[in-house]
Order: sequence, then C-alpha cells, then structure tokens
Amino acid sequence: MSSQLDALRNHTTVVADTGDFEAMKALRPTDATTNPSLILKAVQQDAYRPLLEKTARDHGGASTPELVDRLLVSFGRAILNIVPGRVSTEVDARLSFDTRATIERARGLIALYEAAGVPRERVLIKIASTWEGIQAARALQAEGVRCNLTLLFSLPQAVACADAKVQLISPFVGRIYDWYKKSAGPSWVEADNAGARDPGVLSVTRIYRYYKQHGIPTEIMGASFRNAGQIVALSGCDLLTISPDLLNQLASAPGDVPAQLRADDTGEPIARIGSDEITFRTLLNEDAMATEKLSEGIRLFVADAIKLDALIDAQRG
Repeated sequence: MSSQLDALRNHTTVVADTGDFEAMKALRPTDATTNPSLILKAVQQDAYRPLLEKTARDHGGASTPELVDRLLVSFGRAILNIVPGRVSTEVDARLSFDTRATIERARGLIALYEAAGVPRERVLIKIASTWEGIQAARALQAEGVRCNLTLLFSLPQAVACADAKVQLISPFVGRIYDWYKKSAGPSWVEADNAGARDPGVLSVTRIYRYYKQHGIPTEIMGASFRNAGQIVALSGCDLLTISPDLLNQLASAPGDVPAQLRADDTGEPIARIGSDEITFRTLLNEDAMATEKLSEGIRLFVADAIKLDALIDAQRG
C-alpha cells in the first residue's frame, strides 16, 4: 500500500518548509519555502555553516543587508539543485510596512538569482501580507517578479492579494489553530476542533472556495501545520508546504488521502468582498485573530532577522 504522502501528491503539490538540504533529498518535494527563522536555524548547524562563511569571505566589503540577501540566495540556489520546481526567498520582515523598500529589496534578490543563472520563474519572493506588502507585490508582479504573500490569516488579505494578481498566497493553518485554542482555554475540546472543523483548516477552505468560485488564478499554498490531520483535511489544495517532521509522518503512514478540496465542489456561494485599502484595513481590524497573528508573525521574523545579522557581523569579525 502506498503512503499517505504519495496519496497526497495525487491531489496537491507537496512543498518542503525547511532549509535542510538532506531532508529535501530524502522527501522529494516539488518546491521549497524558506524564511528567516529557517535560515537562522540552518546556518547554526555544522553542515550549513560553510555557506555563511563563504558568503562573508567572498563579499566582505558588502553591507550587512546585502550579505544577508546573498546568503539567502546561496541557500536558494542550493535548494534549486535539489527540487525541480521553485524556491521561496523572503524579503526582510523589517520592511513589512514599507512598499518602496520592499520592491527594491525584492529586485535585488531577483538580480542576484539571475546573475547566478537562475531564471526568475523558479523564484518566489516572499512578502508579508500587510497592505504595504501587497502593494509592493502588485508592482513586482507587473515587472514579472513572482510573489508569495505570507503571514496570511484572513479572507480580506487573500482578496487583496488576488486583486494585486500575486502568483501565490500562503494562508496559515497552525497559528490560527494556536490562537483559537489559547483563547478557548480550558473549554477547548480537541476532538471538536480537529480535521475539517479545525479553525485553521476552515480558514484555508474558505479562501480556497472563494478563489475557485470567483475564477481567481492565484495559487493557494496552505502553510504552518501542527499535525498531519490538518494536512489531510486540506488535501486537494493547490499546494501545501510541510515541515520535514510531518512529511516523514505522512511518508511512514500507509493509506489513502482523498481530496477534501475540489475546484468543482466549492459549497455555498461566498459573496465578493472589496479589495480597496479602507475595506482591507477595516475588515482586518475587525478580525482579532488575524490582526494579532500578523503582528506577532512580523515581530518573530524581525527578531530572527536581527539574530541573523548578528551572526553575519560576527563572521566578518
């Protein structure tokens, strides 16, 4: 009998959420995603420290932001030697509220990839799903730079991304689950909030159905999973980005994984909502979970970006 991972691949493009090259070789994902936290974790391991050392040595006169971007691209190029598809490389989260700076940083990342012979079609630039980030993605997409909008916790964010014609969005599952579980406290009943009833799964399902009902071509990649049940409940989503631990769980578990999301079966109609700035900010503000998790996610990525800067500066001496 085939594994659940093999069965999942029949309906969904499997993406590895890691900076671990060996895990990618073993698990054979189509694409891979990275973020500052994953890269920070990787460069502190003996196997990947040479990438940090070489970047600092070869470009010692560069600024710290440039060295960080060169390091990210070094990881991305190595990943693209393993996966057949695309890699996502993230713009510094400290620019999440600066449209112009995000555009410039993204252009720089793409230029580094192209200078190394990597076609831009194999790179997704990750940007936080703030209003400013989405407008940066709008401009970049018009230039042929494909974007992956991350830290996405709500339908209004997804709708604004669609209006900006972004290539791909990464709606989070596990962090939504975390918020609702913490908010419920002792009244939380795991069995009542599992599988298709998981609040994170429900959020991604609603976005998927909205996109398919309204003919939106932007790809949907579910992200941030806490357990295999969340992944199985979203089988059929365009893409799912999954940690090596959960990929291994699925690879070792026999059984079928039927598609739970289908483009030809999207349930009750969902009315269109506005994608203008006032509607975006109003609806996001009304959603306490999405507002809190977006802010928290940016803060966490910023903290790890600062730590990565420090590692690079220490390497330069």
